[in-house]
Amino acid sequence: MTYPEVVQELVDFEPTKEFFVGIDSDGCAMDAMDIKHQECFTPCYIKHWDLQPISTLARQTALFVNLGSITRGLNRWLALKQLLDLLRDRVEVAERGVTIPEYPELTDFTQAPDYPLSDKGIAAYYKDHPSETIERAIRWGDAVNDSIADMVHGCGPFPGVREAIEAMQADVDTMVVSATPVHALEYEWNAHGLAPYMKMIAGQEQGSKAEHVQYAASGKYDPEKIMLIGDAPGDRDAAKKAGCLYYPILPGNEKYSWQRFKDEALDKFLKGKYSGSYQEKLIDEFNSYLPDKVPWETISGNKDVPMPKVK
Repeated sequence: MTYPEVVQELVDFEPTKEFFVGIDSDGCAMDAMDIKHQECFTPCYIKHWDLQPISTLARQTALFVNLGSITRGLNRWLALKQLLDLLRDRVEVAERGVTIPEYPELTDFTQAPDYPLSDKGIAAYYKDHPSETIERAIRWGDAVNDSIADMVHGCGPFPGVREAIEAMQADVDTMVVSATPVHALEYEWNAHGLAPYMKMIAGQEQGSKAEHVQYAASGKYDPEKIMLIGDAPGDRDAAKKAGCLYYPILPGNEKYSWQRFKDEALDKFLKGKYSGSYQEKLIDEFNSYLPDKVPWETISGNKDVPMPKVK
């Protein structure tokens, strides 16, 4: 099978150790997720999607979608659709006389099988399916990127990350697996001296996190010797899809999570004692941190938070 050049690098990767660990970046290893959503994504939602009349509700909903619920860490285009869908069904939005359009073109893009959920993917989709909505989505995405470049500086790793990564080096091939663009990842991980520990840095251009693990590790290591570390339900699900182990970083309790990994979970992983009841206990704890129901009144009466399907 022929792969794009950026993916072929993962396919061609050869193990140097017996174990493999993929590490997510924003909100997991790097303390950059909150500032990006609070100061960059959310203001751009409000500005570019005409949410000024409901800015307080929009901010609360956006932070719930991106940080505080089971959709934490969702791909930006799916999160955009999720935000608009939740606002459309929110009683307080209707009470203010605000109507959120359906934006079917955005739905069509997120479900189109041949277009990656990335900046390049939506640009290609617009070329083939031009519309005002997709043009607006691109403007919003560009504004988010510009805001991040302007705002997010010096946001380094959580306490304990460096020590945990150093503890893995003797036995584990470590790699960044993230939905963030590669250029941003390379800048952040190099700026804080962590890039030299990584065999590779994989971002949105190389596919999903599950694909990163599948391309780089599946079939090259024993399944019980492959792990994904992440802070979002999407990471948990990516590990399941890739057929590997999952170690959760608890949102808001990152220092403890990384300390526990270094002092306890890593040893169990290396000794083949991680899977089963120990992993299940950690995942149950992780699941309890992120609600699957909205805390506000809905027009439909349905408070369940739908987890969008990642194509």
